Amino acid sequence: MIDALWSNLPYLLFGAFPHGPVGGAALTLLLAVSSALLSAAIGVAGGMGLAMTRGAAHIVLLAIVGFFRAIPVLMLIFWTFFLLPMVLHVEVPALGTVLVSLALIGGAYLAHAVEAGIAAVGSGQWNAGLALGLNRWQTLRVVVMPQAVRIMMPSFVNQWVSLVKDTSLAYIVGVPELSFLANQVNSRLMVYPAQVFAFVALIYIALCTLLDWVVTRLTRAVSSPQRAPVLDKELDRSSMPNLR
Repeated sequence: MIDALWSNLPYLLFGAFPHGPVGGAALTLLLAVSSALLSAAIGVAGGMGLAMTRGAAHIVLLAIVGFFRAIPVLMLIFWTFFLLPMVLHVEVPALGTVLVSLALIGGAYLAHAVEAGIAAVGSGQWNAGLALGLNRWQTLRVVVMPQAVRIMMPSFVNQWVSLVKDTSLAYIVGVPELSFLANQVNSRLMVYPAQVFAFVALIYIALCTLLDWVVTRLTRAVSSPQRAPVLDKELDRSSMPNLR
C-alpha cells in the first residue's frame, strides 16, 4: 500500500508535469492563491464601496454582494461552464470558470469583512483625517484602511483557507486538481480507497496549514508598531490653519 502511494506521489503533487499540464496539489495551490488574490481585490473594492456609498448605489451594491454570497460555489461553476456557452455561444475554459467563481463568491464574503473593518476603526479617525484637510477617499486610503487591515485580516485568513478546500469542486468540470487526480489514482489502484483519500486529506491539511502560517506571519508583520505614515503628499498645507 505504501509503495503504491509512493509511486503515485509525483502524480498527486504535480500531475503530468513536466511532460504535460501541471495538476494535482500544485494546481490546487496555484488555483487557491490566484482566487485568493482576486477575491481580496474584489472584497476590498466591494467593502470600500459599501462603506462609502449611500442611497440607491449602496442598495444595488448590497444586492450584488448578497447575490454572490447566497449562491453555492458548485452552482455558480455549473452556470458559468454550461449555461454561458449556450447563451453567449462562446467556449468558457474550465480553469477560468473555477477561478472566477471562487473569486466572486470569496470576494462577496470579504466585502462585508472589509466594510466591518472600516466601521470598527471608528468615527474619530475619519474626523481626524478630515480635520487635516483630506477628503473622504483620501482619509479612507491613508488613515482608515491601514488600521482596518489589522482588524479584517482574520476574516481574510478564514476565507482563504476555505478557498483551498473549495478548489476540490473543480473536478466537476474536469480540472485536474488534487481531488480529480485522487479519483484517477483510486480507480487505478481499486483496492486502497480509504488510504488514498486519507493521504489526500493530509495534503489538504498541509496546504491549509501552510497558508495559515504564511498569512499569520504577514499579519504579525503588518501589526507590528510602526511610525505613522507620512501624509505630506495628501495634505494641502495652504489649507492648514496657522496655530501660531
